[in-house]
Amino acid sequence: MSESRKNYVRPLDLKEGRVDMAHGSGGRAMAQLIDEIFARHLGNDYLAQGDDGALLPAPGGGRLVLATDAHVVSPLFFPGGDIGCLAVHGTINDVAVMGARPLYLAASFILEEGFKFADLSRIVQSMAAAAKAAGVPVVTGDTKVVERGKGDGVFITTTGVGVVPPGRELSGRQARPGDAILVSGTLGDHGMAIMAERESLGFASPIVSDTAALHELVAALQDSGADLHVLRDPTRGGLATTLNEIARQSGVGMMLQEKALPVNPAVNAACEFLGLDPLYVANEGKLVAICAEKDANKLLAALRAHPLGRQAAIIGSVHDDPHHFVQMTTALGGRRIVDWLSGEQLPRIC
Repeated sequence: MSESRKNYVRPLDLKEGRVDMAHGSGGRAMAQLIDEIFARHLGNDYLAQGDDGALLPAPGGGRLVLATDAHVVSPLFFPGGDIGCLAVHGTINDVAVMGARPLYLAASFILEEGFKFADLSRIVQSMAAAAKAAGVPVVTGDTKVVERGKGDGVFITTTGVGVVPPGRELSGRQARPGDAILVSGTLGDHGMAIMAERESLGFASPIVSDTAALHELVAALQDSGADLHVLRDPTRGGLATTLNEIARQSGVGMMLQEKALPVNPAVNAACEFLGLDPLYVANEGKLVAICAEKDANKLLAALRAHPLGRQAAIIGSVHDDPHHFVQMTTALGGRRIVDWLSGEQLPRIC
């Protein structure tokens, strides 16, 4: 993926320079872009192989998990993160909630002509920091450039590979009547941080994205000894859509308790102001866990013992229901259906 700097007339101007069509041509300019921004920040022995893919050591035993995700968030930079760390965290989490240990990432970039090198460098540095903190390197990638006006600065697609140890099985098909439903923390932080930044909403209490890599939290839950059946990260469509997906996969119903749902007061206020329901707002650093009822408190303790799970809560239970409805007992004692998200409540949030 790189070429010797001796072939370049001058280094990239990382303060004022911009992407042009030559940077996606596959020629010298593209090699320079890769060398001076991507390889500079993401560099490791696997990436340095310089081939179209990375030759990686295979872990002994187990099964592989492969997950991929495209990231088109707008704005690119937001309170608590940016498209770079989000691309790393989102794919790591998709691998982790399958019960896998994330091992490697691949990343592809679609850049728009005219995009500032300074912003691209900032994004790639953020990716590098997130990947290093997670211990999951970016080992291969690809870059394309589109004409000015035919993109939106940068789109990033990341793919992750992980390994599931023998005997471990987590799936949305495994929720059982009587199971407990838990969440690892407050709902809607990411989606409302994006919306507040996008619309320049000056709330008294700033809302910060919860974007984070969850694989170490997942490992702690698996080590807790709890009879864990399902893990899922409730991103687009929020908690409500995620639980409807699981209910359909497992052929069960669910009952939530509104009083038990953890929501930051600032997020709740912002949702009320905008006419949104935090149940449907995206999260990027939270997970849903479904386990045997007898182990609910054990799993809750494991969640709260981890920095990313300190505000965890038991929010409901699984039951028999031929219609596979997700319902909620409201704070006033009534009951309502928590249906699938209809349409796109908050576009471009991940």
